[in-house]
Amino acid sequence: MNLQSKKVLVLNQDYRALTTCNAEKAFILVFLNKAELVAEDGSKAINTIANRFPMPSIIRLFQYVNLPYRGVILSRQNVFKRDSGRCQYCGSTRDLTLDHVLPRSRNGKTSWDNLITACKGCNSRKGDRTPQEAQMPLRYAPYKPSFLMFLRDFSGKIDKDWEPYLGAKS
Repeated sequence: MNLQSKKVLVLNQDYRALTTCNAEKAFILVFLNKAELVAEDGSKAINTIANRFPMPSIIRLFQYVNLPYRGVILSRQNVFKRDSGRCQYCGSTRDLTLDHVLPRSRNGKTSWDNLITACKGCNSRKGDRTPQEAQMPLRYAPYKPSFLMFLRDFSGKIDKDWEPYLGAKS
């Protein structure tokens, strides 16, 4: 198994979800006594010439990390993740771009609540109008995902062990 591709949940000292990292970084943090192994992936292990170590699934940092703002950064890729890589007008997964629900030319802001994923065809057809004016209803209203929601729902496949730390899926 490639240690770079295996994701590990990183908990703060108080057991709150902090972020994810790859298994190599998680193993190094545990090996250097900067974190403890909370849960391991029992089906895999890290082998060296002399030893066999458990593959981490969840680690907890020994030192508390103060993060005053734990939000999801507004970026093109994060909007695509939130919208499941689908056009919010027609559902297509091809030729995706971002669309401002209220166009920028009409003082629409670049924000989570005003950006959606759209295919180039729908974006062009909508033009400088609102979805209502263009008679192109949205599949759902755009929203800002919470940090935990983003970790839980949009960071790809997660281990079952992570669920208690990420909250129940609503």
